[in-house]
Amino acid sequence: MGTDRNSKKSQDQQAKTESQKFGVFFKGKDRKKIESNSPKEIKEGLIWTKFNPAHSVGVKLFLIFFIAIVAFVLLVGVMSYKKAKSTIEDTAANANRQTIIQTSEKLDIILGQYDDIVLQLFFDTDMQTSMSELIQTGRSDYELFMTNKKVNDKLNAYINANDNIKGITIVPPDPNAKPITRGSISTNIDAVRSEPWFELLKDKSKSTWFPIESGENGESFKVVRSLKAMSGSSKPFVIIIELKPEILRDQLQGIDLGSGSKLELHNDEGQIVASNANKNSGEKTKLTLKFSETEQSGDLSTKDENGKDVLAVYSTLETAGWKLVATIPTSELVKSAKGILNFTIWSAIAVAVIAILIGILMVRMIARPLINLRNLLIEGSKGNLRVRSNHRSRDEIGQLSGSFNMMMEQITLLVNQTNTTAQEVLDTASELSDASNKTALSAREIAVATEEIANGASSLATEAERGNELTDHISQQMQVVISSNVEMGKAARDVENSSELGTHKLSDLLDKTHQTEDMTRSLMTKVDGLKETTLSVGKVLEVLQNITKQTNILSLNATIEAARAGAAGKGFMVIADEIRQLADQSRQSIEMVGQITERIMSEMNETVTALSEAYPLFQHQMTAVKETNDIFVSVQGQMGEYIQRLDSVTLSIEGLNQSQSILSEAMSNVSAVAEESSATSEEVASLSNEQQSIGNQLVQLSGKLENVSTELKAALSRFTV
Repeated sequence: MGTDRNSKKSQDQQAKTESQKFGVFFKGKDRKKIESNSPKEIKEGLIWTKFNPAHSVGVKLFLIFFIAIVAFVLLVGVMSYKKAKSTIEDTAANANRQTIIQTSEKLDIILGQYDDIVLQLFFDTDMQTSMSELIQTGRSDYELFMTNKKVNDKLNAYINANDNIKGITIVPPDPNAKPITRGSISTNIDAVRSEPWFELLKDKSKSTWFPIESGENGESFKVVRSLKAMSGSSKPFVIIIELKPEILRDQLQGIDLGSGSKLELHNDEGQIVASNANKNSGEKTKLTLKFSETEQSGDLSTKDENGKDVLAVYSTLETAGWKLVATIPTSELVKSAKGILNFTIWSAIAVAVIAILIGILMVRMIARPLINLRNLLIEGSKGNLRVRSNHRSRDEIGQLSGSFNMMMEQITLLVNQTNTTAQEVLDTASELSDASNKTALSAREIAVATEEIANGASSLATEAERGNELTDHISQQMQVVISSNVEMGKAARDVENSSELGTHKLSDLLDKTHQTEDMTRSLMTKVDGLKETTLSVGKVLEVLQNITKQTNILSLNATIEAARAGAAGKGFMVIADEIRQLADQSRQSIEMVGQITERIMSEMNETVTALSEAYPLFQHQMTAVKETNDIFVSVQGQMGEYIQRLDSVTLSIEGLNQSQSILSEAMSNVSAVAEESSATSEEVASLSNEQQSIGNQLVQLSGKLENVSTELKAALSRFTV
């Protein structure tokens, strides 16, 4: 039996030897992780590291350095290219704007000359005379013929003096008069008055320019202006001068703004008046242009008919209101900036090569020492604790090498100490086995004694529970008594408060009654005084009645005397009548006042009688209020004594309740202690059984500890120190 056990131990030891080779100093999950890293797996991991840049510090440093330098150079180069491109565009826009402004000013001068010719032609003295004669009525055909001949001669003189004038037309104000025309005219003279612009221009005092049109005599553009004669009709003449388009095209073709550029003259409707291409005249422009409403010149970016970016520079002609527009391809403007972009690309390539060289140097300086250190770690993981790093630099890698050497020395020391400790554990295992056998025997005896204690504690807990139930019942009855006592006290205090409130109310009522009595007495006194005053008013009325009677007598005497006086006394008689009427009115008023005074006297007598009857009632009310107040005071005193006795009973009940609470708490404590003692006894019995079982297990563990110590010594023997 012992031989089979030793054989099985030997097999287990051999099975665990390889796993313990890399997991001696680890426990649990950490030990399992180390055991899984076999030498074959470690070698495969090293091969994978060579081809996976994310697992190599040297490659990471190289990529970071390379990408950072190249990205910085590209960023600076692209920003420089964009800045140069923007600067070139602004410079070209300013230069081309100045060219366009000068060209538009030159065109203004040229067109202004022909506008001046219109004025010279019209304000010529001979022309004014001829025009005045044309609008005169009653002239003979011969006179009209001679006048037309003078006008034709004058027009021929202007046409011959300027080769760019193709023809001149003068439209008289009379709709029946035939227009006067000289030169090669493309305009339909017979239908000129029916043109939509004709009526609008007759009221304008400024020249109007029309774009190039094709007719029977070729292309031409015209200037039209209406002017009134110095004398004669108030209706204006209309002068039309047709000009050769070469006037405009020669000026536009003489300007070169670069390859692919175009120069066009637009009217307000976006129609091309003239172009340096000679093939777009009269067409609608295909450019999308949004001109400034406040500035006469400027520049803006847009796209041509092919969708390419172009820079449009414009200037407005003051004479015709046309806009001279030049478009230059943006690609031609920034052609010189491409050198910066090419330089940036070549610089990035050169910097990339330099970064590669520096990166390789960094890999040699950083990655190679780390690889050597990694190989030493792998050798140490195989059990060779004598390996040491010979890298002696002062940087972090050198410090890491020193730390590796220190770690290997500490591991060597730890292995030696572990070997010594394993021998001591082996010696201790046998002693622990003997002590475990003795502990198991003692635990068996303790378990029997603890079981008897648990039975007694269980009986005590049952009796304590019955006493606790009786105490709870008494406590409930005490709570009912306390609640009833509290309600009685609350009711008694409510009665006391009501009595006190009634006493206050009666006291206030008594004060009010006293005040009412005083006011009644004062009222009777004032009524007596008013009565005497009323009697005085009656005496005054008697005096006034006597005065009225005397006034009537005097007015009667005055009337008699006036009658004796005859006509001389009529005025005095009128006055006497007025005095008599006033006396009658006074008598009536005095009688009315007398009636009012008698009515006041009657009402005052009735008031005195009513007050005399009410005074005894107030005295009786005062007596009743005093008696009621005495009753409330007596009730309040008795309720105070009742509340004091009720408070004494409450204190006694509270003391009894506290005693009952203490008794209930004591019974609860006894019951709890009994139950706790029973539970503790049972727990101790259970622990004793467990201790007996643990003692048996401890004997087995002692044997296992001896085996593990033997295996530990065998594992440590594989390390080379």
